[in-house]
Amino acid sequence: MIKSVPVMRIPAPSAEKQRTLAAIDMGTNSLHMVVVRIDPTLPTFTIIAREKETVRLGDREVKTGNLKPEIMKGAIASMQRFCEIATVLNAEQVVAVATSAVREAPNGKDFLKLLEKEVGVRVNLIPGQEEARRIYLGVLSGMDFNQEPHVIIDIGGGSTELILGDGHEPRSLSSTKVGAVRLTSEFVSTDPISSQEFKYLQAYIRGMMERPVEELQAHLKPGERPRLVGTSGTIETLAEIHARETLGTEPSVLTGYEMSLDDLRGIISRLRKMSEEERADVPGMSERRSEIIVAGALILQETMAMLGVESIAICERALREGTIVDWMLTHGLIEDRLRFQSSIRQRSTMKIARKYQVDLDSSERIAAFALSLFDQTRDRLHEWDLEARELLWTAAILHNCGVHVNHSSHHKHSYYLIRNSELLGYTETEIEIIANLARYHRKSAPKKKHDNYSNLPKQERKLVSQLSALLRLAVALDRRAIGAIAQVQCEYDQQKQEVYLKLQPTDPGDECALELWSLEQKKEVFEQEYEVKLVVELVKTPMGVR
Repeated sequence: MIKSVPVMRIPAPSAEKQRTLAAIDMGTNSLHMVVVRIDPTLPTFTIIAREKETVRLGDREVKTGNLKPEIMKGAIASMQRFCEIATVLNAEQVVAVATSAVREAPNGKDFLKLLEKEVGVRVNLIPGQEEARRIYLGVLSGMDFNQEPHVIIDIGGGSTELILGDGHEPRSLSSTKVGAVRLTSEFVSTDPISSQEFKYLQAYIRGMMERPVEELQAHLKPGERPRLVGTSGTIETLAEIHARETLGTEPSVLTGYEMSLDDLRGIISRLRKMSEEERADVPGMSERRSEIIVAGALILQETMAMLGVESIAICERALREGTIVDWMLTHGLIEDRLRFQSSIRQRSTMKIARKYQVDLDSSERIAAFALSLFDQTRDRLHEWDLEARELLWTAAILHNCGVHVNHSSHHKHSYYLIRNSELLGYTETEIEIIANLARYHRKSAPKKKHDNYSNLPKQERKLVSQLSALLRLAVALDRRAIGAIAQVQCEYDQQKQEVYLKLQPTDPGDECALELWSLEQKKEVFEQEYEVKLVVELVKTPMGVR
Protein backbone atom coordinates (compact mmCIF):
# COMPACT_ATOMS: atom_id res chain seq x y z
CA MET A 1 0.00 0.00 0.00
CA ILE A 2 1.22 3.50 -0.79
CA LYS A 3 2.04 5.37 2.40
CA SER A 4 2.82 9.02 2.98
CA VAL A 5 5.99 9.61 0.99
CA PRO A 6 8.48 12.14 2.41
CA VAL A 7 10.04 14.48 -0.11
CA MET A 8 13.30 13.08 -1.41
CA ARG A 9 16.42 15.15 -0.83
CA ILE A 10 18.95 15.45 -3.60
CA PRO A 11 21.83 13.17 -2.61
CA ALA A 12 25.22 14.61 -1.84
CA PRO A 13 27.74 14.33 -4.65
CA SER A 14 30.15 11.45 -4.40
CA ALA A 15 33.06 13.57 -5.57
CA GLU A 16 34.95 15.18 -2.73
CA LYS A 17 36.26 18.12 -4.71
CA GLN A 18 35.42 21.60 -3.54
CA ARG A 19 32.58 23.50 -5.18
CA THR A 20 32.31 27.23 -5.83
CA LEU A 21 29.05 29.14 -5.45
CA ALA A 22 28.03 32.82 -5.60
CA ALA A 23 25.15 34.32 -3.61
CA ILE A 24 23.71 37.78 -4.27
CA ASP A 25 21.45 39.75 -1.93
CA MET A 26 19.54 42.51 -3.72
CA GLY A 27 18.70 44.68 -0.73
CA THR A 28 16.87 47.97 -0.39
CA ASN A 29 20.08 49.94 0.10
CA SER A 30 22.83 47.83 -1.45
CA LEU A 31 23.57 44.84 -3.63
CA HIS A 32 25.94 42.36 -2.01
CA MET A 33 27.64 39.27 -3.38
CA VAL A 34 29.75 36.62 -1.72
CA VAL A 35 31.60 33.92 -3.62
CA VAL A 36 32.37 30.89 -1.51
CA ARG A 37 34.29 27.67 -1.81
CA ILE A 38 32.34 24.76 -0.36
CA ASP A 39 34.06 21.72 1.08
CA PRO A 40 31.40 18.96 0.89
CA THR A 41 33.41 16.64 3.16
CA LEU A 42 33.10 18.83 6.29
CA PRO A 43 30.70 20.44 5.20
CA THR A 44 31.61 24.12 5.40
CA PHE A 45 32.38 27.07 3.16
CA THR A 46 35.06 29.72 2.90
CA ILE A 47 34.36 33.19 1.52
CA ILE A 48 36.82 33.93 -1.28
CA ALA A 49 35.35 37.22 -2.54
CA ARG A 50 32.93 39.93 -1.44
CA GLU A 51 31.40 42.64 -3.62
CA LYS A 52 29.07 45.52 -2.77
CA GLU A 53 27.29 48.27 -4.70
CA THR A 54 25.10 50.94 -3.07
CA VAL A 55 22.25 51.14 -5.57
CA ARG A 56 19.28 52.25 -3.44
CA LEU A 57 16.48 50.16 -4.89
CA GLY A 58 14.41 51.53 -2.01
CA ASP A 59 14.52 55.03 -3.49
CA ARG A 60 11.31 54.49 -5.41
CA GLU A 61 8.91 56.83 -7.19
CA VAL A 62 6.84 58.66 -4.58
CA LYS A 63 3.46 58.53 -6.33
CA THR A 64 3.53 55.03 -7.81
CA GLY A 65 6.00 53.17 -5.59
CA ASN A 66 7.70 51.88 -8.72
CA LEU A 67 11.43 51.26 -8.98
CA LYS A 68 13.01 54.17 -10.84
CA PRO A 69 14.32 53.50 -14.36
CA GLU A 70 17.78 54.91 -13.67
CA ILE A 71 18.12 52.85 -10.49
CA MET A 72 17.01 49.68 -12.27
CA LYS A 73 19.60 50.40 -14.95
CA GLY A 74 22.30 50.79 -12.30
CA ALA A 75 21.22 47.58 -10.56
CA ILE A 76 21.36 45.64 -13.83
CA ALA A 77 24.88 46.97 -14.50
CA SER A 78 25.97 45.96 -10.98
CA MET A 79 24.48 42.50 -11.36
CA GLN A 80 26.27 42.11 -14.70
CA ARG A 81 29.57 42.97 -13.01
CA PHE A 82 28.86 40.57 -10.12
CA CYS A 83 28.10 37.73 -12.50
CA GLU A 84 31.27 38.38 -14.50
CA ILE A 85 33.30 38.16 -11.28
CA ALA A 86 31.50 34.94 -10.33
CA THR A 87 32.35 33.49 -13.76
CA VAL A 88 36.03 34.42 -13.42
CA LEU A 89 36.07 32.68 -10.02
CA ASN A 90 34.50 29.54 -11.60
CA ALA A 91 31.25 29.67 -9.63
CA GLU A 92 29.06 26.78 -10.76
CA GLN A 93 25.90 28.76 -9.97
CA VAL A 94 24.76 32.23 -8.96
CA VAL A 95 21.95 32.15 -6.40
CA ALA A 96 20.26 35.55 -6.08
CA VAL A 97 17.49 36.81 -3.82
CA ALA A 98 15.60 40.11 -3.64
CA THR A 99 13.89 41.50 -0.56
CA SER A 100 11.49 44.28 0.49
CA ALA A 101 12.20 47.00 -2.10
CA VAL A 102 11.60 44.73 -5.10
CA ARG A 103 8.91 42.77 -3.25
CA GLU A 104 6.82 45.88 -2.63
CA ALA A 105 7.35 47.72 -5.92
CA PRO A 106 4.45 47.34 -8.40
CA ASN A 107 6.99 46.89 -11.20
CA GLY A 108 9.30 44.67 -9.13
CA LYS A 109 8.53 41.43 -10.98
CA ASP A 110 8.86 43.17 -14.36
CA PHE A 111 12.27 44.40 -13.24
CA LEU A 112 13.35 40.88 -12.35
CA LYS A 113 12.18 39.59 -15.74
CA LEU A 114 14.21 42.33 -17.46
CA LEU A 115 17.21 41.51 -15.28
CA GLU A 116 17.00 37.83 -16.21
CA LYS A 117 16.80 38.75 -19.89
CA GLU A 118 19.73 41.19 -19.72
CA VAL A 119 22.04 39.36 -17.31
CA GLY A 120 20.89 35.75 -17.52
CA VAL A 121 20.42 35.22 -13.77
CA ARG A 122 17.11 34.45 -12.12
CA VAL A 123 16.48 36.35 -8.90
CA ASN A 124 14.16 34.81 -6.33
CA LEU A 125 11.81 37.09 -4.42
CA ILE A 126 11.64 35.88 -0.83
CA PRO A 127 8.98 36.75 1.76
CA GLY A 128 9.95 38.56 4.97
CA GLN A 129 9.83 35.48 7.19
CA GLU A 130 11.93 33.49 4.72
CA GLU A 131 14.43 36.36 4.74
CA ALA A 132 14.55 36.09 8.54
CA ARG A 133 15.07 32.32 8.39
CA ARG A 134 17.98 32.65 5.99
CA ILE A 135 19.55 35.38 8.13
CA TYR A 136 19.36 32.91 11.03
CA LEU A 137 21.13 30.26 8.93
CA GLY A 138 23.80 32.78 7.96
CA VAL A 139 24.50 33.79 11.56
CA LEU A 140 24.63 30.15 12.67
CA SER A 141 27.25 29.49 10.01
CA GLY A 142 29.49 32.11 11.61
CA MET A 143 28.75 31.93 15.36
CA ASP A 144 28.34 29.15 17.91
CA PHE A 145 25.26 29.64 20.08
CA ASN A 146 26.22 26.84 22.53
CA GLN A 147 22.51 25.98 22.69
CA GLU A 148 21.86 29.28 24.50
CA PRO A 149 19.08 31.64 23.38
CA HIS A 150 20.13 34.48 21.08
CA VAL A 151 18.15 37.31 19.54
CA ILE A 152 19.30 38.35 16.06
CA ILE A 153 18.46 41.80 14.70
CA ASP A 154 19.11 42.64 11.06
CA ILE A 155 18.42 46.26 10.08
CA GLY A 156 18.14 46.62 6.33
CA GLY A 157 17.14 49.46 4.09
CA GLY A 158 13.47 48.51 3.94
CA SER A 159 12.83 46.12 6.81
CA THR A 160 14.10 44.92 10.16
CA GLU A 161 14.20 41.22 10.99
CA LEU A 162 14.03 39.90 14.56
CA ILE A 163 14.85 36.25 15.20
CA LEU A 164 14.98 34.19 18.39
CA GLY A 165 16.84 30.89 18.38
CA ASP A 166 19.29 28.73 20.30
CA GLY A 167 21.16 27.04 17.47
CA HIS A 168 18.30 24.67 16.72
CA GLU A 169 14.96 25.53 15.19
CA PRO A 170 14.17 29.28 15.33
CA ARG A 171 11.56 29.98 17.98
CA SER A 172 10.43 33.28 16.49
CA LEU A 173 10.85 34.92 13.07
CA SER A 174 9.56 38.37 12.15
CA SER A 175 10.08 40.98 9.45
CA THR A 176 8.80 44.53 10.04
CA LYS A 177 8.61 47.38 7.54
CA VAL A 178 11.05 49.68 9.29
CA GLY A 179 14.39 50.18 7.59
CA ALA A 180 17.07 52.84 7.35
CA VAL A 181 16.27 53.87 3.75
CA ARG A 182 12.49 53.63 4.18
CA LEU A 183 12.36 55.76 7.36
CA THR A 184 14.83 58.34 6.07
CA SER A 185 12.80 58.76 2.88
CA GLU A 186 9.46 58.98 4.65
CA PHE A 187 10.23 60.97 7.81
CA VAL A 188 13.49 62.91 7.51
CA SER A 189 13.49 66.19 5.60
CA THR A 190 15.85 68.30 7.74
CA ASP A 191 19.65 68.24 7.86
CA PRO A 192 20.76 67.97 10.63
CA ILE A 193 17.57 66.21 11.69
CA SER A 194 15.29 68.48 13.70
CA SER A 195 14.30 67.65 17.26
CA GLN A 196 10.68 67.31 16.15
CA GLU A 197 11.46 64.83 13.37
CA PHE A 198 13.81 62.89 15.63
CA LYS A 199 11.14 62.49 18.34
CA TYR A 200 8.48 61.51 15.80
CA LEU A 201 10.82 58.96 14.23
CA GLN A 202 11.60 57.54 17.68
CA ALA A 203 7.89 57.17 18.51
CA TYR A 204 7.10 55.63 15.11
CA ILE A 205 9.85 53.01 15.50
CA ARG A 206 8.60 52.08 18.96
CA GLY A 207 5.07 51.69 17.65
CA MET A 208 6.15 49.51 14.73
CA MET A 209 8.54 47.31 16.74
CA GLU A 210 6.25 46.78 19.72
CA ARG A 211 4.41 43.77 18.31
CA PRO A 212 7.45 41.83 16.96
CA VAL A 213 9.30 42.43 20.25
CA GLU A 214 6.34 41.16 22.27
CA GLU A 215 5.95 38.11 20.02
CA LEU A 216 9.64 37.29 20.43
CA GLN A 217 9.52 37.71 24.21
CA ALA A 218 6.52 35.37 24.36
CA HIS A 219 8.82 32.59 23.12
CA LEU A 220 11.38 33.08 25.89
CA LYS A 221 11.41 30.59 28.73
CA PRO A 222 11.24 31.85 32.34
CA GLY A 223 14.57 33.26 33.44
CA GLU A 224 16.14 33.32 29.96
CA ARG A 225 18.15 36.42 29.10
CA PRO A 226 19.26 36.01 25.50
CA ARG A 227 22.35 37.56 23.98
CA LEU A 228 21.71 40.07 21.19
CA VAL A 229 23.49 39.65 17.84
CA GLY A 230 23.38 42.33 15.13
CA THR A 231 23.99 41.90 11.41
CA SER A 232 24.22 43.88 8.14
CA GLY A 233 25.41 47.31 7.05
CA THR A 234 23.85 49.74 9.53
CA ILE A 235 24.92 47.77 12.60
CA GLU A 236 28.37 46.98 11.18
CA THR A 237 28.93 50.67 10.44
CA LEU A 238 27.94 51.65 13.99
CA ALA A 239 30.34 49.03 15.35
CA GLU A 240 33.16 50.37 13.16
CA ILE A 241 32.50 53.93 14.36
CA HIS A 242 32.47 52.70 17.96
CA ALA A 243 35.73 50.77 17.47
CA ARG A 244 37.46 53.79 15.95
CA GLU A 245 36.40 55.93 18.91
CA THR A 246 37.24 53.43 21.66
CA LEU A 247 40.15 51.44 20.18
CA GLY A 248 41.51 54.00 17.75
CA THR A 249 41.37 51.46 14.93
CA GLU A 250 38.95 49.26 13.03
CA PRO A 251 38.93 45.60 14.19
CA SER A 252 40.29 43.16 11.61
CA VAL A 253 37.24 40.94 12.25
CA LEU A 254 33.92 42.43 13.32
CA THR A 255 32.24 39.15 14.26
CA GLY A 256 32.14 38.97 18.04
CA TYR A 257 32.80 42.68 18.54
CA GLU A 258 30.54 44.14 21.25
CA MET A 259 29.00 47.56 21.80
CA SER A 260 26.90 48.75 24.74
CA LEU A 261 23.53 50.47 24.54
CA ASP A 262 24.94 53.44 26.43
CA ASP A 263 27.74 53.83 23.89
CA LEU A 264 25.22 53.54 21.04
CA ARG A 265 23.15 56.33 22.60
CA GLY A 266 26.26 58.47 22.75
CA ILE A 267 27.01 57.89 19.06
CA ILE A 268 23.43 58.73 18.08
CA SER A 269 23.50 61.87 20.20
CA ARG A 270 26.51 63.10 18.21
CA LEU A 271 25.31 61.96 14.76
CA ARG A 272 21.89 63.63 15.06
CA LYS A 273 23.55 67.03 15.50
CA MET A 274 25.66 66.66 12.34
CA SER A 275 24.79 67.41 8.75
CA GLU A 276 25.02 64.62 6.20
CA GLU A 277 28.32 66.02 4.94
CA GLU A 278 29.74 66.06 8.47
CA ARG A 279 28.55 62.51 9.15
CA ALA A 280 30.28 61.34 5.96
CA ASP A 281 33.62 62.38 7.49
CA VAL A 282 33.13 60.37 10.69
CA PRO A 283 35.84 57.68 10.91
CA GLY A 284 34.31 54.29 10.17
CA MET A 285 31.36 55.66 8.17
CA SER A 286 30.88 53.51 5.07
CA GLU A 287 30.00 54.66 1.58
CA ARG A 288 26.70 56.60 1.38
CA ARG A 289 25.74 55.33 4.84
CA SER A 290 25.81 58.89 6.22
CA GLU A 291 22.47 59.63 4.51
CA ILE A 292 20.56 56.95 6.39
CA ILE A 293 22.61 56.18 9.50
CA VAL A 294 20.52 58.22 11.99
CA ALA A 295 17.29 56.39 11.18
CA GLY A 296 19.05 53.01 11.18
CA ALA A 297 20.83 53.68 14.47
CA LEU A 298 17.58 54.78 16.06
CA ILE A 299 15.91 51.49 15.06
CA LEU A 300 18.69 49.64 16.88
CA GLN A 301 18.58 51.87 19.96
CA GLU A 302 14.81 51.62 20.42
CA THR A 303 14.70 47.86 19.79
CA MET A 304 17.50 47.23 22.30
CA ALA A 305 15.66 49.32 24.89
CA MET A 306 12.39 47.44 24.27
CA LEU A 307 14.17 44.08 24.51
CA GLY A 308 15.85 45.16 27.74
CA VAL A 309 19.38 44.27 26.58
CA GLU A 310 22.44 46.33 27.43
CA SER A 311 24.86 45.26 24.68
CA ILE A 312 25.03 43.84 21.17
CA ALA A 313 27.56 41.52 19.52
CA ILE A 314 28.25 41.77 15.79
CA CYS A 315 28.11 38.98 13.22
CA GLU A 316 29.36 39.63 9.69
CA ARG A 317 27.32 36.81 8.20
CA ALA A 318 23.65 37.32 7.31
CA LEU A 319 21.24 36.81 4.40
CA ARG A 320 23.67 36.05 1.57
CA GLU A 321 25.61 33.54 3.68
CA GLY A 322 22.30 32.07 4.82
CA THR A 323 21.37 31.65 1.17
CA ILE A 324 24.58 29.64 0.73
CA VAL A 325 23.66 27.42 3.70
CA ASP A 326 20.14 26.98 2.34
CA TRP A 327 21.59 25.91 -1.03
CA MET A 328 23.84 23.41 0.72
CA LEU A 329 20.86 22.01 2.62
CA THR A 330 18.77 21.77 -0.54
CA HIS A 331 21.57 19.92 -2.33
CA GLY A 332 22.13 17.45 0.49
CA LEU A 333 25.54 18.79 1.54
CA ILE A 334 24.66 19.17 5.24
CA GLU A 335 23.74 16.04 7.13
CA ASP A 336 24.35 16.74 10.81
CA ARG A 337 24.65 20.39 11.82
CA LEU A 338 21.38 22.28 11.36
CA ARG A 339 19.69 19.03 10.30
CA PHE A 340 16.30 20.42 11.38
CA GLN A 341 16.56 23.08 8.71
CA SER A 342 16.69 20.54 5.91
CA SER A 343 13.05 19.65 6.57
CA ILE A 344 11.81 23.21 7.04
CA ARG A 345 9.59 23.02 3.96
CA GLN A 346 7.82 19.86 5.07
CA ARG A 347 7.37 21.06 8.66
CA SER A 348 6.08 24.45 7.53
CA THR A 349 3.63 22.74 5.17
CA MET A 350 2.28 20.49 7.91
CA LYS A 351 1.93 23.44 10.28
CA ILE A 352 -0.28 25.26 7.77
CA ALA A 353 -2.25 22.06 7.10
CA ARG A 354 -3.03 21.75 10.80
CA LYS A 355 -3.89 25.45 11.01
CA TYR A 356 -6.59 25.04 8.38
CA GLN A 357 -7.75 21.65 9.72
CA VAL A 358 -6.83 19.70 6.61
CA ASP A 359 -7.75 16.00 6.63
CA LEU A 360 -4.13 14.84 6.77
CA ASP A 361 -4.87 11.13 6.33
CA SER A 362 -6.49 11.84 2.98
CA SER A 363 -4.03 14.55 1.96
CA GLU A 364 -1.04 12.31 2.65
CA ARG A 365 -2.57 9.53 0.56
CA ILE A 366 -3.22 12.01 -2.26
CA ALA A 367 0.33 13.36 -1.95
CA ALA A 368 1.69 9.81 -2.15
CA PHE A 369 -0.40 9.10 -5.25
CA ALA A 370 0.73 12.38 -6.84
CA LEU A 371 4.41 11.59 -6.24
CA SER A 372 3.95 8.03 -7.50
CA LEU A 373 2.36 9.33 -10.71
CA PHE A 374 5.13 11.94 -11.00
CA ASP A 375 7.87 9.32 -10.63
CA GLN A 376 6.29 6.80 -13.02
CA THR A 377 5.68 9.36 -15.76
CA ARG A 378 9.00 11.17 -15.40
CA ASP A 379 11.21 10.92 -18.50
CA ARG A 380 8.17 9.55 -20.35
CA LEU A 381 5.59 12.32 -20.22
CA HIS A 382 7.56 15.05 -18.44
CA GLU A 383 11.10 15.97 -17.39
CA TRP A 384 10.55 17.91 -14.15
CA ASP A 385 13.17 17.60 -11.41
CA LEU A 386 13.07 16.84 -7.69
CA GLU A 387 12.46 20.49 -6.81
CA ALA A 388 9.25 20.42 -8.86
CA ARG A 389 8.36 17.14 -7.13
CA GLU A 390 8.61 18.86 -3.77
CA LEU A 391 6.29 21.66 -4.91
CA LEU A 392 3.79 19.03 -6.02
CA TRP A 393 3.96 17.35 -2.60
CA THR A 394 3.25 20.60 -0.78
CA ALA A 395 0.37 21.46 -3.10
CA ALA A 396 -1.11 17.98 -2.61
CA ILE A 397 -0.97 18.30 1.18
CA LEU A 398 -2.61 21.74 1.11
CA HIS A 399 -4.90 21.43 -1.92
CA ASN A 400 -8.05 21.21 0.21
CA CYS A 401 -7.19 23.82 2.85
CA GLY A 402 -9.73 26.20 1.27
CA VAL A 403 -12.53 24.07 2.76
CA HIS A 404 -11.64 25.84 6.01
CA VAL A 405 -13.16 28.98 4.50
CA ASN A 406 -16.06 27.51 2.54
CA HIS A 407 -16.65 24.30 0.62
CA SER A 408 -18.05 26.23 -2.32
CA SER A 409 -15.18 27.16 -4.68
CA HIS A 410 -12.76 25.85 -2.08
CA HIS A 411 -10.04 25.42 -4.72
CA LYS A 412 -9.99 29.22 -5.10
CA HIS A 413 -9.91 29.66 -1.34
CA SER A 414 -6.98 27.22 -1.22
CA TYR A 415 -5.09 29.43 -3.65
CA TYR A 416 -5.65 32.50 -1.46
CA LEU A 417 -4.76 30.78 1.83
CA ILE A 418 -1.56 29.25 0.44
CA ARG A 419 -0.55 32.48 -1.27
CA ASN A 420 -0.90 34.41 1.98
CA SER A 421 0.47 31.83 4.42
CA GLU A 422 3.99 31.76 5.81
CA LEU A 423 5.45 28.84 3.88
CA LEU A 424 9.05 28.86 5.05
CA GLY A 425 11.80 27.59 2.79
CA TYR A 426 10.08 28.67 -0.42
CA THR A 427 10.55 31.70 -2.64
CA GLU A 428 7.67 33.94 -3.72
CA THR A 429 7.56 32.24 -7.13
CA GLU A 430 7.55 28.77 -5.59
CA ILE A 431 4.69 29.74 -3.26
CA GLU A 432 2.79 31.09 -6.27
CA ILE A 433 3.34 27.78 -8.10
CA ILE A 434 2.13 25.75 -5.11
CA ALA A 435 -0.96 27.96 -4.78
CA ASN A 436 -1.73 27.56 -8.48
CA LEU A 437 -1.30 23.77 -8.35
CA ALA A 438 -3.82 23.65 -5.51
CA ARG A 439 -6.11 26.07 -7.38
CA TYR A 440 -6.34 23.72 -10.36
CA HIS A 441 -6.86 20.39 -8.58
CA ARG A 442 -10.54 20.60 -9.60
CA LYS A 443 -12.95 22.49 -11.86
CA SER A 444 -11.37 24.59 -14.63
CA ALA A 445 -7.97 23.77 -16.09
CA PRO A 446 -5.36 26.57 -16.07
CA LYS A 447 -6.31 29.39 -18.45
CA LYS A 448 -4.40 32.47 -19.57
CA LYS A 449 -7.40 34.63 -18.71
CA HIS A 450 -6.81 33.75 -15.03
CA ASP A 451 -4.47 36.41 -13.61
CA ASN A 452 -2.99 34.08 -11.00
CA TYR A 453 -1.87 31.78 -13.84
CA SER A 454 -1.03 34.26 -16.59
CA ASN A 455 1.27 36.27 -14.30
CA LEU A 456 3.60 33.30 -13.94
CA PRO A 457 6.66 33.04 -16.24
CA LYS A 458 6.21 30.72 -19.24
CA GLN A 459 8.16 27.79 -17.80
CA GLU A 460 6.29 27.99 -14.50
CA ARG A 461 2.96 28.02 -16.35
CA LYS A 462 3.96 24.80 -18.08
CA LEU A 463 4.89 23.26 -14.74
CA VAL A 464 1.51 24.21 -13.22
CA SER A 465 -0.39 22.85 -16.22
CA GLN A 466 1.41 19.52 -16.24
CA LEU A 467 1.64 18.85 -12.51
CA SER A 468 -1.89 20.02 -11.69
CA ALA A 469 -3.10 17.40 -14.19
CA LEU A 470 -1.32 14.74 -12.10
CA LEU A 471 -2.75 16.19 -8.90
CA ARG A 472 -6.29 15.92 -10.32
CA LEU A 473 -5.80 12.18 -10.88
CA ALA A 474 -4.33 11.77 -7.39
CA VAL A 475 -7.36 13.50 -5.84
CA ALA A 476 -9.71 11.20 -7.79
CA LEU A 477 -7.86 8.15 -6.48
CA ASP A 478 -8.95 9.03 -2.92
CA ARG A 479 -12.46 10.15 -3.85
CA ARG A 480 -14.10 8.60 -0.78
CA ALA A 481 -11.19 9.57 1.51
CA ILE A 482 -11.04 6.04 2.93
CA GLY A 483 -7.90 4.72 1.27
CA ALA A 484 -9.81 2.53 -1.17
CA ILE A 485 -6.89 2.33 -3.62
CA ALA A 486 -3.81 0.55 -2.33
CA GLN A 487 -1.48 0.88 -5.29
CA VAL A 488 -1.19 2.59 -8.67
CA GLN A 489 0.83 1.49 -11.67
CA CYS A 490 1.38 3.49 -14.87
CA GLU A 491 2.36 2.01 -18.20
CA TYR A 492 2.98 4.14 -21.28
CA ASP A 493 2.57 2.92 -24.86
CA GLN A 494 4.39 5.54 -26.91
CA GLN A 495 3.30 4.10 -30.23
CA LYS A 496 -0.40 4.22 -29.36
CA GLN A 497 0.01 7.36 -27.23
CA GLU A 498 -1.87 5.65 -24.42
CA VAL A 499 -1.28 5.62 -20.65
CA TYR A 500 -2.62 2.58 -18.79
CA LEU A 501 -3.47 3.32 -15.17
CA LYS A 502 -3.81 0.09 -13.20
CA LEU A 503 -5.37 0.32 -9.75
CA GLN A 504 -5.21 -2.25 -6.97
CA PRO A 505 -7.99 -1.88 -4.37
CA THR A 506 -7.23 -2.18 -0.66
CA ASP A 507 -10.24 -4.47 -0.30
CA PRO A 508 -10.40 -7.06 -3.14
CA GLY A 509 -14.16 -7.00 -2.83
CA ASP A 510 -14.41 -3.24 -3.37
CA GLU A 511 -15.29 -2.30 -6.95
CA CYS A 512 -14.11 1.31 -6.28
CA ALA A 513 -16.95 2.63 -8.44
CA LEU A 514 -16.73 6.19 -7.12
CA GLU A 515 -12.96 6.39 -7.67
CA LEU A 516 -13.33 5.05 -11.23
CA TRP A 517 -16.15 7.51 -11.93
CA SER A 518 -14.06 10.39 -10.56
CA LEU A 519 -11.08 9.42 -12.71
CA GLU A 520 -13.35 9.36 -15.74
CA GLN A 521 -14.48 12.91 -14.92
CA LYS A 522 -10.98 14.25 -14.34
CA LYS A 523 -8.94 12.49 -17.01
CA GLU A 524 -9.81 14.92 -19.82
CA VAL A 525 -7.42 17.61 -18.50
CA PHE A 526 -4.63 15.02 -18.20
CA GLU A 527 -5.26 13.70 -21.72
CA GLN A 528 -5.26 17.18 -23.25
CA GLU A 529 -2.15 18.29 -21.38
CA TYR A 530 -0.03 15.27 -22.28
CA GLU A 531 -1.71 14.46 -25.62
CA VAL A 532 -2.41 10.87 -24.66
CA LYS A 533 -5.42 8.66 -23.97
CA LEU A 534 -5.82 7.45 -20.38
CA VAL A 535 -7.11 3.91 -19.91
CA VAL A 536 -8.04 2.97 -16.33
CA GLU A 537 -8.25 -0.62 -15.11
CA LEU A 538 -9.03 -2.10 -11.69
CA VAL A 539 -6.68 -5.02 -10.95
CA LYS A 540 -7.57 -7.33 -8.07
CA THR A 541 -4.30 -9.30 -8.12
CA PRO A 542 -1.09 -7.94 -6.48
CA MET A 543 1.17 -5.90 -8.71
CA GLY A 544 4.49 -4.09 -8.39
CA VAL A 545 5.06 -0.43 -9.11
CA ARG A 546 7.83 0.16 -11.59
